[in-house]
Amino acid sequence: MHPSVALALDLLARPSVTPDDAGCHHALAEVLAPAGFKLEEMPVGDVSNLWATHGSGGPLIVFAGHCDVVPPGPREAWHDDPFFPSVKNGVITARGAADMKSGLAAMTTALAEFAKAHPDHAGTIALLSTSDEEGAGLDGTKAVLEALVARGEKPDFAFVGEPTSETHFGDTIKVGRRGSISGYLTVRGIQGHVAYPHLARNPIHELAPFLVELTQHQWDQGDEVFPPTSLQIANLNAGTGAINVIPGVAHVEFNVRFGPATTGDDVRRVVSQMIEELGLDAEIRWLESAQAFKTESTILIDSLVRSIERVTGQTPTPGTGGGTSDARFFAAHGIPVVEFGPINATIHAANECVTIREIEDLHAVLVAFLGQLTGQHLS
Repeated sequence: MHPSVALALDLLARPSVTPDDAGCHHALAEVLAPAGFKLEEMPVGDVSNLWATHGSGGPLIVFAGHCDVVPPGPREAWHDDPFFPSVKNGVITARGAADMKSGLAAMTTALAEFAKAHPDHAGTIALLSTSDEEGAGLDGTKAVLEALVARGEKPDFAFVGEPTSETHFGDTIKVGRRGSISGYLTVRGIQGHVAYPHLARNPIHELAPFLVELTQHQWDQGDEVFPPTSLQIANLNAGTGAINVIPGVAHVEFNVRFGPATTGDDVRRVVSQMIEELGLDAEIRWLESAQAFKTESTILIDSLVRSIERVTGQTPTPGTGGGTSDARFFAAHGIPVVEFGPINATIHAANECVTIREIEDLHAVLVAFLGQLTGQHLS
């Protein structure tokens, strides 16, 4: 069995729902230690973080990922136990198969193989793994990077092994990500009897034109890399539980994913203007969890593209779609970062899966990628 597949199966059998690493980092350490990596545990609260390095000096090239997974959901939706990986016809099914234990396994075994083949390679290669990517994200990669930068270990390049492929393995890489801002709006009315509307004020009725205007607003047209900014209503609720009562308040939650053409401040300004113009008695709370970014490093992108072409025979398309990832924390420090991994069609779904071939090919891509970046090209 290919070492990356064996490690992936080991990780997938561990129920590492955020923030529990369920021993995953111990499994990674058992692969990296014999290859000469220096291992450092960097826990923050209940979150487990592993920092492993090999070599010295620059450039410092970091492979980053997470061992935590989202809950599997209803057991009856799965064909098999979500934490007992099933292997059928070359496909592995388990929670975290694509997001992102297969990527974490391939990164780990690629680093170990490269270090053994080139013990005196140029610069420093490293693995950063956390158990806090699917959760709040505050005590994982973000916290570790802040500590590393503070002690003078700022990475020069970063690779995140998130599942980026869409239809075929190798068809898409991420060279940036959209920003994310969420609004939590409360509209106040006056509670009363539905038969006496003149004595009440229905906040749902007042909210309705706001939602129409909000959902129909055109933020921007996007560009050659970023899709147009998009908004989705995530939650809407009101009512007292009785059909004959006009509620006193209504709540709506929405999220905006934006590229460089629209900022979080733009979103706040436009929404606040809508609320004011419609005369709503309302208050809004904002949570901006990510800024839009795009990596401009041709060295990093070209090295990854050439490595994918070498293994798969196809040229990947650079993209920025999808959700947020820990890549945003590298970008916040001005560190060039790219992302690449297996097909993402089943992530967070029941019967999440990945093919064995994807894991093996990802390992090969990453070994070649390390060779490109360090100048140690393998035959």
